[in-house]
Amino acid sequence: MVVSEISPSGHLTDDEIHAFVASAAENMDVDKKRVLFVIPDQTRSMPMPQMFRALYDALYARVAKMDYLIALGTHPPMTSDMIETLLGISTEERTGKYAGVGIFNHEWQNPDALTCIGEITADELATISGGLLRETVRVTINKRVLDYDLVCIVGPVFPHEVVGFSGGNKYFYPGVSGAEILNIFHWLGALITNYAINGTKHTPVRAVVDKAAAMIPVDKRCFALTVVGKQTKALFYGTPEEAWSEAADLSTDTHIVYKEKSFKSILAMAAPMYDDLWVAGKCMYKLEPVVADGGELIIYGKHVREVSFTHGERIAQIGYHVRDYFLKQMDMFKDVPGGILAHSTHVRGMGTYENGVETPRVKVTLATAIPEEECRAINLGYRDPDSINPDDWRNREDEGLLLVENAGEILYRLTSYGQDQ
Repeated sequence: MVVSEISPSGHLTDDEIHAFVASAAENMDVDKKRVLFVIPDQTRSMPMPQMFRALYDALYARVAKMDYLIALGTHPPMTSDMIETLLGISTEERTGKYAGVGIFNHEWQNPDALTCIGEITADELATISGGLLRETVRVTINKRVLDYDLVCIVGPVFPHEVVGFSGGNKYFYPGVSGAEILNIFHWLGALITNYAINGTKHTPVRAVVDKAAAMIPVDKRCFALTVVGKQTKALFYGTPEEAWSEAADLSTDTHIVYKEKSFKSILAMAAPMYDDLWVAGKCMYKLEPVVADGGELIIYGKHVREVSFTHGERIAQIGYHVRDYFLKQMDMFKDVPGGILAHSTHVRGMGTYENGVETPRVKVTLATAIPEEECRAINLGYRDPDSINPDDWRNREDEGLLLVENAGEILYRLTSYGQDQ
């Protein structure tokens, strides 16, 4: 059963968040047990400081152990300063009041930090994917997860380019998983395409994630949040599947904007929490459906400094291309991890590759701190960010220009979406 608190208008206050967590905690079977909370890093909008304090106040005196594992996926590890900012605590609090709370970064590249808990067979994957993929995949996860009596996900739910809607069991895979299953289902999402998956609740990728999560031999719960900008609209508590499901239903209303027509030029102002293209690519993922054929999507933000802090070298080798560029030349790219291929084609968007000619549907341009030479080398356009005045796009939708501030979490679709599906 899911319990929830939804603000009928506006947002939940800090006191309401605290009260909801306290009420939900009353029915949590945690007395004298070890509890691990799996949480997002700084690239997701949510009231983590409020949740951290509320969970501590409600549970710390009851449990044998309370720890946190940051679901980095393949993102870089967070520093101590970043963790304190994420949780809204000072160094003095972390070493004082909260000294008994362990806080750990996920280590996706460290074999000693991972353990295999099963596999998804080739036949099972073929059935789930509708025949798009047929190979056996080992299911690995951070071994810390198995050291606790209860694992509780705490995170928001948004439309997502790979799985449909983020949150729920996605905090296990790819949040705290090994690379093998991560690469498989990211490539599966790319095969289906961002356009078809983003904002779709039930997807083959979600089915893979849920199947893998069912292998975790630990009791699991979830606080799923609906966060709009910096405001919390709702909180849901239950199993990861049930809490996520209700949050995703609400997110369909709060995080999808419909437009009557497409736009020839979109200026997507990357949210400040995105500091490399690996995450700032969400600007394209969320806006691709409303860019007109032959139009341009500009990812804007001088705070975007790198292509990818983790995967930059591999991306430099392959560049950014439409899906069929890879699909029709897979022998050339068979050694490139599926997650990197997926990111590449998600940023480049829909298009064709025929007779050796790649034809993207839209132009993708970076107006960031990434140098022009590097942008051109990876098959993306470049504009000097200092040459751009966002006001040139403001209030000009009737002219085919769209300005989107803090882009990356709200999905845009045409009102005709689904009519030809």
